[in-house]
Amino acid sequence: MSEKDNIATLHVNGQDYELPIIEGTLGDPVLDIKAVPQAGFWTYDPGFMSTASTESKITFIDGDKGILLHRGYPIDQLADKAEYLEVAYALIHGELPNAEQKADFYEKVRKHSMVNDQLRRFFEGFRRDAHPMAIMVGVMGALSAFYHNNLDVSKQDHREITAIRLIAKVPTIAAMCYKYSNGQPFMYPRNDLNYAENFLYMMFATPADVNYKVNPILAKAMDKIFTLHADHEQNASTSTVRLAGSTGANPYACIAAGIAALWGPAHGGANEAVLKMLDEIGSVDNVDEFMEKVKRKEVKLMGFGHRVYKNFDPRAKVMKETCDEVLGELGIKDPQLELAMKLEQIALNDPYFKERNLYPNVDFYSGIILKAIGIPTSMFTVIFALARTSGWISHWLEMHSAPYKIGRPRQLYTGYTQRDFVPVEDRK
Repeated sequence: MSEKDNIATLHVNGQDYELPIIEGTLGDPVLDIKAVPQAGFWTYDPGFMSTASTESKITFIDGDKGILLHRGYPIDQLADKAEYLEVAYALIHGELPNAEQKADFYEKVRKHSMVNDQLRRFFEGFRRDAHPMAIMVGVMGALSAFYHNNLDVSKQDHREITAIRLIAKVPTIAAMCYKYSNGQPFMYPRNDLNYAENFLYMMFATPADVNYKVNPILAKAMDKIFTLHADHEQNASTSTVRLAGSTGANPYACIAAGIAALWGPAHGGANEAVLKMLDEIGSVDNVDEFMEKVKRKEVKLMGFGHRVYKNFDPRAKVMKETCDEVLGELGIKDPQLELAMKLEQIALNDPYFKERNLYPNVDFYSGIILKAIGIPTSMFTVIFALARTSGWISHWLEMHSAPYKIGRPRQLYTGYTQRDFVPVEDRK
């Protein structure tokens, strides 16, 4: 391609402006629009659907082809062959760890899995019936008050130790949110358990369970859920973390901002919405009628299709296999789970859904798995936040590893033009 071919021309009011075309290693090229303000314009892109706000080497998505790569590795290979902490390492460092690096990283995470004991008193400030996500947002933001000795974001070693602390402590905090809402005592992490095992242990064990054993099938399933939710490019919560980080805010505040953004039902609450939908359907006998309502656009079908993936969600295949393993292991005969399987069967075989690529997505299967394990719906988004922390901190680290600018989106103003103040006695 010649130099001329790398330039697009914007013609406005009889004048030409050059917009360089920048190509990445994968995906569509982008137009460098810094010259647009010279022409007296801003770009208008609601939801930033056509705007690349940053350059990144972490995750690539091709929604049309159903491709998701972390550092170049396909998500299905990572989910099948790697552990979550290996994926977290790759997101942070750019490569999967060798044996020595893996052992060192795992040991660092293990060493930092406990939280300051004074956090217990912080929890006591919340009502027992508070939503776990409300507690999660508050506690994550508060961590900067407990680990304030390594918060100089300009120093690489401070950034790195904070990343380790966040990945290590977030399962502990998530489990504490659950225990607090149940009125049960907090459980300390154990150094003899792996990452997923530790989380399940802290969730479900009690001091009375002297010989509590974590089911390895469930631990494996939980690890895959973590992996499949580790990162997803510049989504709403990740973009929020980057935007907060662009101000120089401490990383705990940035991750808390990401958790707050994830809380929305259109983002992290999707798997919880699936189970609410199943509750509304009520019975297998009502599935056919419900699906006809979906076709008439009278109700929404949650957990099917994806905003990004226009084909099959590459994470869903792995999640379906895991779902089958968990349900087989537990031998559960839950009417709601049977209902979900009926929905899946119809969506995979009915031409209406096949033609529109309304396949079950990762949220559909993860919600079923979490319910089968015994995790309440109020904890679903908390677990999503737990998994996504490695992705968030990777993007935060990437942003701080190179020069960056504070985020400052523009707007199309449609309000009043300038007008004079009117005293209250003269207002109509």
